[in-house]
Order: sequence, then C-alpha cells, then structure tokens
Amino acid sequence: MQKFHIKRGDEVVVIAGAHKGKTGKVLEILAAKQRVRVEGVAMIKRHLKKSEENPNGAIVEREGSVHISNLMLKSRHDASTKREAVAATA
Repeated sequence: MQKFHIKRGDEVVVIAGAHKGKTGKVLEILAAKQRVRVEGVAMIKRHLKKSEENPNGAIVEREGSVHISNLMLKSRHDASTKREAVAATA
C-alpha cells in the first residue's frame, strides 16, 4: 500500500498542468493509478445511455482525475506564497 501526502477531504491546489491554480476538495484517491479526483477540477463530460432515470439519455459533467504529483495541500501552498511575498518586499 502506498502512502500519499494527500487524503480524502483535504483542500488542495493544482500546482502544475492544464488546471494550474485551481483549488478544491479531494473526493477520491485512485491509488493504483496515483491519481486523485478533485471537486471542480478537470471536468469531463460522460454520456449516459437511456434508462428509467434518464428516458432520453443524458450528458453529465463530472470530475476527471489529476496526477497526485500535480497537487499540493492548500495550507502548505498558502504558507509558501506568504513567505515569497515577505521576501519580495524585503
């Protein structure tokens, strides 16, 4: 079993990739692929077949996954940006 720096429910910031700068809450960790689903980040569209709930079918937008190396805890990110701002003014 792998140990990651992020757990389900943590607030994270995307620090690299196409979604850089976005923040959200961790919904799910996909340990086998080293990926994470983050609320409101990497949104994808899924097509649903016709069913009793959706008689005409539907296109649903939901979260895709982001590699765990592209994420940082929001508290650590805020602390590092604060430290950079103090260094820039000095």
